[in-house]
Formats: sequence, structure tokens, C-alpha cells
Amino acid sequence: MNQLRLDPLTGRWVVVSIDRAERPDAFAPRLAPVQADTSRPCPFCPGNEEATPPALETYGASGSWSVRVVPNLYPAFEGDDPFVVEHRGPVFTQATAGGIHEVLILSPSHSDGWDAISEDQASLVMAALRDRVEEHSTIPTLRYSQAIVNAGREAGASVDHPHGQLLGMSFVPRELAEEQAGFARFAGRCLLCTTADAEEDAGHRVVYADERVLVICPFWSGVPFEMLVIPRTHSPHLYRATPADLVAVGQSLRAVLHQMRSRLGDVSYNLVFHSAPYRAHEPYHWHVHIWPKLTTTAGFELGTGVLINIVAPEQAAEELRVGVPA
Repeated sequence: MNQLRLDPLTGRWVVVSIDRAERPDAFAPRLAPVQADTSRPCPFCPGNEEATPPALETYGASGSWSVRVVPNLYPAFEGDDPFVVEHRGPVFTQATAGGIHEVLILSPSHSDGWDAISEDQASLVMAALRDRVEEHSTIPTLRYSQAIVNAGREAGASVDHPHGQLLGMSFVPRELAEEQAGFARFAGRCLLCTTADAEEDAGHRVVYADERVLVICPFWSGVPFEMLVIPRTHSPHLYRATPADLVAVGQSLRAVLHQMRSRLGDVSYNLVFHSAPYRAHEPYHWHVHIWPKLTTTAGFELGTGVLINIVAPEQAAEELRVGVPA
């Protein structure tokens, strides 16, 4: 039976319609390699460092690197201009796009994404992410940093080598503002602390659990096999999280992404890290979204903003459940 479920983070409805999974070709396969031209050396592999701007940060043993952060050659945001809105007509409003756009190279290995790197490497990536966001937070003209990983062409990647992106912005984007409003609307204690307790009590949407992290296929999942990573320690800001919590989140991502790829194959996916704007505090709880790219957004979703999920989160969690972490 089809259901409407409310996403309390954004206030939007999603449709859970498992009968639609019976349609032919309900899941989109990986259609093409990420890079159309593979004849040129990979700019993110060791030995090709001159193909990128000089590194902002490197992590690893002396004489080599395990994680590298470089400026993006084609930034969406750049410069130190403050956020200034200009009205150029009755319906023409523009603003300056100052900010920072960086590339976080997850590993020297050309083929090892987050699902395949070691636990130590996953921890190092989280440390680099924290350090860069903390650096962004010291810049007066910036208000928020968005960290993402696009894995696969369908998820938006343009280079095969596993990498993430860090974008420091002079404004708070709508998705974050909607989540902040969701936390503010929720009566009682923290929305995600309550979610973690309720999902653990229910049990059947839990994918991974340890003493510091809970990973669920949330009740309001909008896409098949969507996951939500919730640190158990309440904190609005990723960059102020304890090292132990950062390590635990990095390792939980490694475990559930490995399980997802084992169950679903070479699926593309997006990782999206959500943390409160730098100078905002309560109410918020930082977290990570995992959105596999198994279906295509069609006219209904674009026209209404209502997602249709053809795999119930209860079924997805049963297929993805990791059990005791290795």
C-alpha cells in the first residue's frame, strides 16, 4: 500500500510506493564511465601533483601524502566579496558569489572510494574535512561550508579518482535553512536525538550501530536505500565534534557504503555532510546523508518537490544491515 511520509527535517512529504519497483528497469544502471577522455594522466594520482594548484593541506607520512586538499580549478565560489544582493529589475535579483571551493582527495589510490579505504584512511579524511571547515569558519565573509562526495557519473562526478568537495559560502542555502526550521519546529529535545532513540527502539530501519554512531534508512526516505548517519553525541557543528566521534562517523560510512556496494553493485551515490552554519548554534545536530542514484527524478518530482521512493526503508535496511562492525 502506498504511503505519504513526512520528512521532519525539511517539512516535505515523500511517497513510499513499493509497487512501482515492479516496473521494468525501475533501477537505473551505471550508464557510462566518469571521464570521457581517459588518455590523460589523472590529476589526483601521486606523481601528477603539478596538474592541480598547490595543495592547501596534505596529510600523511613525510615525503608522501595520504589525503590532499587543493583549490578547485573551476570554482563555483571564489573571492572574498561579502554577500551583497542587487535588484536589477522587477524579477531580476543577483548577488555576489564570493567564497571558497576546494577538492578533498580521499586517497592516493585511483580506485579506492570511501567504501574501500582503510579505517585509518577514513579517519584521516574526516580529520581533513574538520580542519578545512574550521579554517573556513574563521573567514568573516563566509557563513556556511558544504562538504560533499559525488561517486560516479550519475552522482555528478567528473573525475574518476575518489574525491570530495568543500564549498565555503557567504550565504546559508535553502536546504540548510529548511533543516534549521525543522529543528526549531520540533517540540521537545533535539529532532535527531529523538529520531535516533525512536529508530533504535523500533529496530527495523537500523543499518549500523555502535556506541558513537547510528545509521538508519530513515522512516521518511525519499530515494531507494537512502541512509542517514547520526552521531550519538549532540553537537551542531561537525568541526567542533570530538576526534573520537569523527573517527566513528568515518568508519561507519566505510562500513555501510561497502555493504551498499556489496548488495547493489557499482551504484553511484552522493554523500552530503550537514552541519550548522558557523555562527548558528542550537537547535541543530550535524549528520550525513547518503543518497544512492538508483532512480531518475522525473516530472512529478520536479513539478511538486515530492519524491517517490519505490523501496520501503524497512526493506532497504534489512538488505543493508551491517551488524557488528569489523
